[in-house]
Amino acid sequence: MSLEKIFQAIVDLDIENIAEIVKISLKKGSDPYQVLDYLRRGMDEVGRRFELGEYFLADLVMAGETMKMAMEVLTPYLRGQDEKVCGKVVLGTIQGDLHDIGKDIVKALLSSAGFEVYDLGIDIPPEKFVDKAKEVGARVIAISSLLSTTVPVVGDVVRELKKANLRDKIKVIIGGAAVRLYHVEKYGVDAAVNDAVKGVEIIKSWALSDEFKWQDGNLEEAHVKRV
Repeated sequence: MSLEKIFQAIVDLDIENIAEIVKISLKKGSDPYQVLDYLRRGMDEVGRRFELGEYFLADLVMAGETMKMAMEVLTPYLRGQDEKVCGKVVLGTIQGDLHDIGKDIVKALLSSAGFEVYDLGIDIPPEKFVDKAKEVGARVIAISSLLSTTVPVVGDVVRELKKANLRDKIKVIIGGAAVRLYHVEKYGVDAAVNDAVKGVEIIKSWALSDEFKWQDGNLEEAHVKRV
């Protein structure tokens, strides 16, 4: 089965053949989001093996590069499929974390849905998320955190928003392998997920809600009801 081959290619760190495997799967009619799901499963398995000591740091790096090769093929197929929504999202990997695979997947999905995405990159300090959101008039800050040691830093983003009197005007969502649902209450964010597709669906639901206003700028005039 072509989808299983995608999963196995990620686990086997098959950087030379992953692009062709993804192309073949898509040509055979596989749903792009199914392909994405099997890529994600492969990365999850690599992470599991790393935790067990079966894989090493070099293997994690190679898995990330393999994933990037796959996403270069897959990303165009993710565009134009969803109902288009509008809005600005500030995106980045939290300070102390240098991983960008999950972030890049979310960026591709948000862009395909019609969002204007401001990707800050990796290892981003909390205040930079807030400064950028204020600058561009974004209604959502999306934070990636793969490492359990960096998840608590997300709480500093919320505190920076409060200091800027913007907490009730900007939604905060965190995502990554280390993220758990209880982090919503613990760190004061609006949503916490460890699945990119689910995270994007949440952001879309916010954008399409009557309670949420997406005008450019004018943060002082917008009112967001936290849920």
